[in-house]
Amino acid sequence: MRTLMRPLFDGATYRSWAYAFLGAALSVPPLVVAVVSAPPGWPLPGRIAGFTLALVAVIAVMGGPRAARRGCVTLANRWLGTELPAPAAASPRSRWANRARTAAWLVPHAAVGVAATTVTGALGFAAVIFPAVWLDGGGRVDVLGGHVTVRAGVAGAWCPVVTALCLLLAAYVTAAAAAGLRLLAPVLLDHRPAERAAAAEERARLLAGRNRLARELHDSIGHTLTASTIQAAVASELLERDPAAARRALNTIEETARAAMDDLDHVLGVLREQHAPTAPARTLADLGTLAESVRRAGAVLEMTTEGALDRVPATVSREAYRIVQEGLTNALRHGAGAGITLRVAAREGLLEVELVNPVGGGARFRRGGRPRQGLAGIADRVRLLNGEVSAGPVDGPGGGGARWRLVARLPLGAGR
Repeated sequence: MRTLMRPLFDGATYRSWAYAFLGAALSVPPLVVAVVSAPPGWPLPGRIAGFTLALVAVIAVMGGPRAARRGCVTLANRWLGTELPAPAAASPRSRWANRARTAAWLVPHAAVGVAATTVTGALGFAAVIFPAVWLDGGGRVDVLGGHVTVRAGVAGAWCPVVTALCLLLAAYVTAAAAAGLRLLAPVLLDHRPAERAAAAEERARLLAGRNRLARELHDSIGHTLTASTIQAAVASELLERDPAAARRALNTIEETARAAMDDLDHVLGVLREQHAPTAPARTLADLGTLAESVRRAGAVLEMTTEGALDRVPATVSREAYRIVQEGLTNALRHGAGAGITLRVAAREGLLEVELVNPVGGGARFRRGGRPRQGLAGIADRVRLLNGEVSAGPVDGPGGGGARWRLVARLPLGAGR
């Protein structure tokens, strides 16, 4: 019994009825215009033609705006329980097809809405009138051209049962109407194959952009935390012996943290799809600033550049800067205070980044870095630009200690 009565207590039933009532309301404007367009004085063929043309024209106008399709999809998802995707950008040809499909959707929505609203309204009236007449002492109730006599007292005790049956039947009529519209909705409101392809491309573009932002955030914050940790250790050691040097180290922490906060605000603004603060993308032109921040962190860095770095395509320049930043961050984690050499060369259609640093030194500055994640990010950037990357230990010059060498080669044509 509980299962049988469930539609009466299901919120989806009432949302479906509201959706059907909306369809009935949408039928009013085209029907009014159609009736006005078919005056009684016209001959019957003319009245039929005028009524039909006016009806089709008004429905076409109602389904024409893109907002109408968006509204149909939104309401169907919320009130019918469908899972239709939001309308996507389409070509002019697809837009006209979508307008026709939206207008076509309004026809069954209105027709089913009128039918469901009429039937449920009649059942609701019956559910009220029978017990009302019974409680009022009995009487006659007209039903579908006939009449039903309701007697007072125990003889009319069947009226509450009729009320329950009418309400239950109204709930099932509503559910049936919603089920029919739910089956038809994907046919007329879902994406066409071209729209599905466009939506998939847009989603792939969005995910690629977010992955890029995640890599940039990892590189920027990772570099800042590493440099700040080293500077904090330096300031702690020099606080008593050399307060001026300790103060410079603390100022460096403040500057790098502020730059990282700017990057964080920018990335979070983009991920939230809000207007992000303007943050110029860092390129190879900013290598000097990056190198200076590394030196202020206590590292000995020798940097050389070759070729016209200012003529490197913007995409390659941005990615190369992040590669250098991540490489220097790893060098600080595993060789702070030791000699680091960086060479960036642009020649013969290729940009080469070579970074060499000792490993095993500067243990007092390490704070549990995760070089694998950094190297994976570097490899992703290089792969996206169709470049090559290699990283691993090498022997130091003259039989010196072990050193780590990172080499990335990026084709300059990848950014055009």
